[in-house]
Amino acid sequence: MSSCRNRRTILTTAVAVTAGTLLAAAPSSAAGAVITSAPGATRTASSLSRPLVKEPVAVGYGGAVSTVDFDASKAGLSILRQGGNAADAAVAAAAALGVTEPFSSGLGGGGYFVYYDARHHAVTTIDGRETAPAAFTTTTFVDPATGKPYDFATAVTSGLSVGVPGTPATWQTVARRFGSKSVGQLLQPAIRIAEHGFTVDQTFADQVAQNAARFGRFTSTSALYLPGGAPPAVGSTFRNPDLAGTYRQLARQGLGSFYTGPLAAQVAATAQHPPLVPGAPAGPAGVIKASDIARYRAIQRTPTKVGYRGLDVYGMPPSSSGGTTVGEALNILENEPLGRLDRAQALHYYLEASRRAYADRNRYIGDPAYLGPSGRSAVRQLLIQGFADERFCTIDPRHASPGPVPPGTPDGRYDPSCATLTHPSRQPASGDREGLSTTHLVTTDRWGDVASYTLTIEQTGGNGMVVPGRGFLLNNELTDFDFVPLTPGVPDPNLPAAGKRPRSSMSPTIVLRGGRPLLAVGSPGGATIITTVLQTLVNRIDFGYSLPDAIAAPRASQRNQATGKGEAEPAFLASPVGQELQQRYGQQFTSVAEIGAATGLEFLGHGLVLAAAEPVRRGGGSALVVHDSISHH
Repeated sequence: MSSCRNRRTILTTAVAVTAGTLLAAAPSSAAGAVITSAPGATRTASSLSRPLVKEPVAVGYGGAVSTVDFDASKAGLSILRQGGNAADAAVAAAAALGVTEPFSSGLGGGGYFVYYDARHHAVTTIDGRETAPAAFTTTTFVDPATGKPYDFATAVTSGLSVGVPGTPATWQTVARRFGSKSVGQLLQPAIRIAEHGFTVDQTFADQVAQNAARFGRFTSTSALYLPGGAPPAVGSTFRNPDLAGTYRQLARQGLGSFYTGPLAAQVAATAQHPPLVPGAPAGPAGVIKASDIARYRAIQRTPTKVGYRGLDVYGMPPSSSGGTTVGEALNILENEPLGRLDRAQALHYYLEASRRAYADRNRYIGDPAYLGPSGRSAVRQLLIQGFADERFCTIDPRHASPGPVPPGTPDGRYDPSCATLTHPSRQPASGDREGLSTTHLVTTDRWGDVASYTLTIEQTGGNGMVVPGRGFLLNNELTDFDFVPLTPGVPDPNLPAAGKRPRSSMSPTIVLRGGRPLLAVGSPGGATIITTVLQTLVNRIDFGYSLPDAIAAPRASQRNQATGKGEAEPAFLASPVGQELQQRYGQQFTSVAEIGAATGLEFLGHGLVLAAAEPVRRGGGSALVVHDSISHH
């Protein structure tokens, strides 16, 4: 293989899309890069000794990691290079993100894990979503003094918003179920980062500055993140010795000790009695107890699955709405050959499919343990192709829906001509208040296992409270519940209840072709996660973009909001396609600076994998491979 090959040339020649059929292959001989090594083959030492640098794209062998953060990607890569598998690397990278991206993830939060086990050729999911305390009822978020729901901003920065963290249990379950190394080994990279420090970048500094007023209300948080009353300077070294100590304890005692020992009591005490600075507003007090924490369990669930253009798309089932809503939208889009349409019309269908899938999400999806038989049946019907065909027939191919569309009727009686369609009399509300923080990572190993993992503490900075002496922030996930029913008189599956998991939009996704991994993708972004994953899949599968380009492309999101408007990034609005969608199809958007921050993997055949992250969003991500396939001088 010749040296000084251009990275973009190799990427664009590594993947070909012809007549709408996805063809993934190693770089062709025409590109000067014939690679025939088998998976797991020993590579030259040069690829291991070459200094690692932060890049959004990497191509190579032996395993890969992609996260939003260079240090976290290096942590996962170090475990792969020590013989660990994709599950091991995912836990190590996630633990490192708890240090370097603590405002989006960490021990105080939760998430969803989707895993392809190469030995058994099976996809499994782990639901590590936070749960409500036993004291929660359907009216917990109604202020007893006024009889009205708490103001959202008040609820966010309060002890009442704290759910029982699911992240430690997720790591424990993943390590035991899929991993090959001890938790103590997997936490070592994160311990080193927390002890020795990492370099503060602009994103970290900005996130502290944006939360300075909230963080300043709590003694423990301001001491850690506002030393001297100001955010850490860009380029300075940030250390978190308290978190290093917490990780060391969990490494010695096991992650289960988070739920049964003094740490559980400290988490509960922080929510019940926040460490306020004198004179700071308290907000509604938390009701979480150590006994609630002791009862927590991560749940293994059957993934969602839909067929799309001959591929099998696996996602996260409820309590997340991600897999179901992405899957329903793909089923709707299956009715049109998007790759053969002009780009504006194809994206019009993407937006209208999203609008309908969100209407159904808001009406039907919640924690399955609280839905009852009829509710769970309705959720299953959302992924029936006949239901999607009926939803497709309500799309006007020439005009955007004038406002929010009503949910469909997943009753098992479907007619793609719409002849049997009935419309509910009540319009849905949006319910779209999920925090835009969160983070996503993907890993794979030399055996072909694949992890797609989205984790979060909800808002950027969670509920703002660092557990004193422990070095991690608590979540505000329970504000993902609907405080009151979205539509009066219509059953709401996402009202709070004791032990219940609030609905989420997290959408870790794995795509198989012929039973083998092809893609793994996911993103942060609150309720925009679903559309970010969906648009990335459409970009890659239908439009033939390379995976890096599919991730980098400007985004638009339509979530059936009450105004009828979607959201779009400035580059999307300014593009000819964005202009045409507005002028020709009547699509309306609110401009937002940024939507999502995706990471992904694509398997190119013969053991070759492409890892991709954002080139710009959230400061740009980091993709790394165990053995780099690209030579350098």
